[in-house]
Amino acid sequence: MKKMLEETMREAIVALQEVGTLPVFELPEIRVERPKDDQFGEYTTNIALVMAKLVQKNPLELAEMIKDEILKQVQDDKVSFEKVEVVKPGYINFYLSQAALVSVVEQVLKEGQKFGGSDRGKGIRVNNEFISANPTGPLHLGNARGGFYADALSRVLRASGYDVTNEYYINDAGEQVQKLGHSVLKDSEAVYSGAYIDELSERFAKDGDVTVVGQQSAEYVLEEMIKKSIQENMHIHFDVWTSEKKIVEDGYVDKAIALLREKSLIFESEGALWLRTTDFGDDKDRVLVKQDGAKTYFASDCGYILHKMERGFDHIIETWGADHHGYVARFRAATQALGFTGKVDFMLVQLVKVVKDGQEVRMSKRAGNVITVDELIDVVGDDVARFFFLLYAPETHMNFDLGIAEERSRKNPVFYVQYAHARLASILRKAEEEGFGRSDGNLGLLTHKKERELMRELLFFPELIEKISLDFSVHALPQYAMRLADKLHSFYDECRVLDAENTALTDARLQLIRATKVVLGGTFALMGIAAPEKM
Repeated sequence: MKKMLEETMREAIVALQEVGTLPVFELPEIRVERPKDDQFGEYTTNIALVMAKLVQKNPLELAEMIKDEILKQVQDDKVSFEKVEVVKPGYINFYLSQAALVSVVEQVLKEGQKFGGSDRGKGIRVNNEFISANPTGPLHLGNARGGFYADALSRVLRASGYDVTNEYYINDAGEQVQKLGHSVLKDSEAVYSGAYIDELSERFAKDGDVTVVGQQSAEYVLEEMIKKSIQENMHIHFDVWTSEKKIVEDGYVDKAIALLREKSLIFESEGALWLRTTDFGDDKDRVLVKQDGAKTYFASDCGYILHKMERGFDHIIETWGADHHGYVARFRAATQALGFTGKVDFMLVQLVKVVKDGQEVRMSKRAGNVITVDELIDVVGDDVARFFFLLYAPETHMNFDLGIAEERSRKNPVFYVQYAHARLASILRKAEEEGFGRSDGNLGLLTHKKERELMRELLFFPELIEKISLDFSVHALPQYAMRLADKLHSFYDECRVLDAENTALTDARLQLIRATKVVLGGTFALMGIAAPEKM
């Protein structure tokens, strides 16, 4: 609906230009938004304010001209309005007709779980790499936050037609594995501590060789800690687990260096090999091969990027911890230097602090002073953990309120929205038991204010999916779920659904209940949380 309205507005302005009412000029971006206050309709635009200086007209006068032309344009019922009004200082507000809102309910019921999806990403292959924690210990809350975020993003992108590969990059080569080996052996170069290190020591320390112990321990951490956390507790599926060690063994790092050398992007200085990353916006050039001949982690990155390129991806998404912000410029420079012409996006995830009653909580014994994903999920459950992490944009600092997370009441937003879904299921079960809803019902009877509010919330679901696929604002999903639950509970409080004295209205309201259940369930599916039928 939003796109259709933007196009209708564009046609109206062009029509005014063609008859000479407005001068001819390149039109600015026409943006239609959802107003912050529902009293201002379903949609609003500030285009008259944007254009006023360009055409030297009063914004209110210009808004009235555009409004009148829009109403001419929509006489063919392409868009159906209850009213269109101009308000100070020059906004145009659009109120959809009853017929337009009813058509949304009909569309939801017709399309089912496909409602809201699109094919805008058809033919675009996306590599979404996330978590990729070093196999040196259990996953922590930063890993969880980035993992849940990127997993939900993949779900949205797939709903928008993109061909998405979820990928985990295993850093199983280099210094971190050696550090793990020293830690397991508990020698003077030990770095990591905690109960899990004691467990690894019991299993592997008897070998005595740092490299062997490090590799054995890293494999165990990956298979028995990280993968189990991801698959069994976080319920995230990775299509590909890519080993840095194998990337090196398969020659991708050497191949990348050779390619960069062919492009004359490598130079030697102080006995080391450098990549001219400053040619691509980095603040300084980066070392690929050190003086002693050892390849840097950045060299491995170049090999990994080449590996992605050879698999034919059009878009690369990297979700990293905020402490990796310094690596963004060099990674982007490497993609450009190697000749990747697609899109590269970086999402940096901020730290998480667990609090209860205003105080920071420390609950980990296994991983020293770090709270693990498994420990949090053991306390609050995977749905609550995932929903709470998704509630906030990843670039913002977050306090995870354990007190609220443990609540089984309306205070807990997860309980609140899941209860809404269970209520929908309960109404439909009761309707079937009592013999209601055997006809489709006349949706034109849905004229109550609360019915309209619920229908208009369904209207915004496809636009929500499109917006997230463009700007990655995944936190809009749980916020939408809470708004939809609000509208449902408010509707239920004022509108009797099962009424033996008015079966026609009952049938219509049951259709609205079914449509709401489809959309709320679809929102849950995109977030990756359960849609309970009973609670």
